[in-house]
Amino acid sequence: MTEILRAEKLRKQYQMGEVTVDALHGVDLAVVKGEFVAIMGPSGAGKSTLLHLLGGLDSPSDGDVLLGGRRLAHLSDDEITVVRRREVGFIFQFYNLLPTLSAAENVALPLLIDGKRAGEYGARVDELLHMVGLDQRKNHKPDQLSGGEQQRVAIARAFVNDPKIVLADEPTGNLDSKAGTAVLELLRRASREMDTTVAMVTHDPGAASYADRVVFLQDGQIVRELTADEGELGRQEIIDAMAELEL
Repeated sequence: MTEILRAEKLRKQYQMGEVTVDALHGVDLAVVKGEFVAIMGPSGAGKSTLLHLLGGLDSPSDGDVLLGGRRLAHLSDDEITVVRRREVGFIFQFYNLLPTLSAAENVALPLLIDGKRAGEYGARVDELLHMVGLDQRKNHKPDQLSGGEQQRVAIARAFVNDPKIVLADEPTGNLDSKAGTAVLELLRRASREMDTTVAMVTHDPGAASYADRVVFLQDGQIVRELTADEGELGRQEIIDAMAELEL
């Protein structure tokens, strides 16, 4: 299988006054094309820090990230910006939609930022809005959509540039159970049908059970992994692993 993403001995330190905080301690992680990986761990374990490093939103103190075989450490800031724009999709807990744009315009936004003419990609935008079940809501602005609908717009936007990987940071954290389930099913379906790699940070064992693999972080290090048996991870299996690790 084709490897899309690799983290090599990633370290991240932050300076807080006179104190040096080690957020990550030499993390190694490989993710293959089409894989759906969940990253779990307690608050302060380094989950979001790892996700930001994987997506080029931040730079490691040591180590490197390879995306599609290219080392991000060897790229300039401008080159990393282009990589983020064209090869990485992002989904955040609070949607990050522009309030003055319609659902369709928010989905098309990465194309416009990349200098493309959104009108030429109307079919792609419509296809993605259909995938997330918002065909009839394409002209609605965010304040006319529910939280679950806004997150579905964010998912469509993350996939519009056909990225190598989609990074999701607690994508169901601001949703009720029904809307959260719909979002997770969409992510799993998109991963399988579009063969796009997904890495998702979550604290919820139920959400993690949608993934093909769960990676557990503790004190900035990977301490355990679970891989789906016959295509599906069990929520209880994840809970048991968390209990054993005292997470």
